[in-house]
Amino acid sequence: MLTVQIVLFDGFDLLDAIAPYEVFSAAAMYAENALSVEFVTAEGPRFVTSGINGLKVEASGRLNPELAGIIVVPGAAGDVEGDGPDSIPAIMARALNTELTGMIGQALGQQGIVIATVCGGSLLLAMGGLLEGRPAVTHHLGMDLLGATGAVPVPARVVDDGGLVSGGGVTSGLDVALYLLERELGPRIAHAVERLFEFERRGTVWRDTGRAPSPHKPWSGDEPNIAADKTPMAPDSPHDTVTHASIFDGDWDTAIATPVGKLQVRLSISTRNGVIQGKATQGNETVVFLNPELQDNKLTWSLQITKPMRLNLKFEVTAGEDYMTGVARAGILPASKLTGKRVS
Repeated sequence: MLTVQIVLFDGFDLLDAIAPYEVFSAAAMYAENALSVEFVTAEGPRFVTSGINGLKVEASGRLNPELAGIIVVPGAAGDVEGDGPDSIPAIMARALNTELTGMIGQALGQQGIVIATVCGGSLLLAMGGLLEGRPAVTHHLGMDLLGATGAVPVPARVVDDGGLVSGGGVTSGLDVALYLLERELGPRIAHAVERLFEFERRGTVWRDTGRAPSPHKPWSGDEPNIAADKTPMAPDSPHDTVTHASIFDGDWDTAIATPVGKLQVRLSISTRNGVIQGKATQGNETVVFLNPELQDNKLTWSLQITKPMRLNLKFEVTAGEDYMTGVARAGILPASKLTGKRVS
């Protein structure tokens, strides 16, 4: 029997979860004794408050990360702008602080288990550090953020990476579920459900197989190039060479007010042979600046962080004698304010 577990968490998007639930439930009628579907949570049976008008849905079980079958992870519904407690980043941060991240991480890569995400579900996994280097898709507003987590954003309706199948915007939950029905139970069951719902799947399912498009024919030029962000510029690059960077040189104790909490980071910046270098220390983790650049008295660089979630942040700061101010950005997340004080 094909077992489908649809994960709920407080603030989840209703359609992300309900659309696959209906598709798989309909399939159970056509494939008697071959499929079962239920709502689950990381904590066990409970009523879960959705992000749409606070509607509550009852989950009947606890997520089993070792059970063969399909695990569906929806996205969040909340404020798209701002950094309040009802914003999508804040909702995802709360979900990440449960056992859910560890459970999905345990299930990923296990034989016989497919993780399926809908809309922001892939962002939830990616921000938990689970999709590093893996192709995936999310809502179009979150594609830059998906790339900033280290995942590989693919602008397709559905992306099949073997044990990980991701869908784009909210209604893609129908496409993901129907595709998985075809993949796991065959096209006749999927076709029967399509006819029942009077819905036809959209777009080509992207898979990393077959002949690749020619390099001189890019898709659109809009895809985020995270690989470029991660590649340090050559030492002789004109952007790295500066004549005056002493105002930034030294150690700085900084605080970054992100939508998911405040980060305390020690920055160490130096200029050697006209080349800016830097590193950031958070707790026991130290990472080097990527592509530091000084222009018009502003210092910019990229930085990969893993706490409180995995992100590739882009910084832009200015400095005085003893104080530093600026912002850090990642995709559609609200800009995070940075303040710092020089360490004596």
